[in-house]
Amino acid sequence: MRRRRKGLRFYHKKKLITAALLREIFSWFVCVFLAVFLAFMLTWFVGLRTSVIGFSMEPGLINGEEILVNRFSYQFSQPRAGDVVVFLPNGNQNAHYYVKRVVALPGQTVQIRNGILYVDEKRYGDDSMDLIASAGIAENEITLEADEFFVLGDNFNDSEDSRSANIGPVRKGTIVGRAWFHFGESLSDWGLVE
Repeated sequence: MRRRRKGLRFYHKKKLITAALLREIFSWFVCVFLAVFLAFMLTWFVGLRTSVIGFSMEPGLINGEEILVNRFSYQFSQPRAGDVVVFLPNGNQNAHYYVKRVVALPGQTVQIRNGILYVDEKRYGDDSMDLIASAGIAENEITLEADEFFVLGDNFNDSEDSRSANIGPVRKGTIVGRAWFHFGESLSDWGLVE
């Protein structure tokens, strides 16, 4: 029969799962759940989720890619040049959402000459930009009214935008919001809309 040794023991087996560890895990779980819940609620009530249809915004936004739209951003401010906006053409509630970039603001003049876009008689963009094959209604100088914006797709030559007579300059009342995040099938396709 073996006798137990009495005295000090230096090698006690430590518990791997303690009450403090369980509390820490639970608090992280609650924080992650609340963050996901808040993100969902903000997207649901303030935002909108829609898809990019067509190739007009390539290479930045790809056909079929999902985007999140901030519907609140233009309630108290105006779209700025360079913003990617989502709108219903002519306010048509039965149309799909269009996604385009604002290139000219109210009061500015727009014209496309020799494949180059001019805003207030200044060349838009730089020399590396593709020439615009079709000027559409912007062949003649257009002066935007107080609530109108001129929008183009990033892929000028495969885009139905403000150059088209059936769309024309976009009124602020038809703009749903600003696109701010895009995501595709893989994580490498996720990011902020620039």
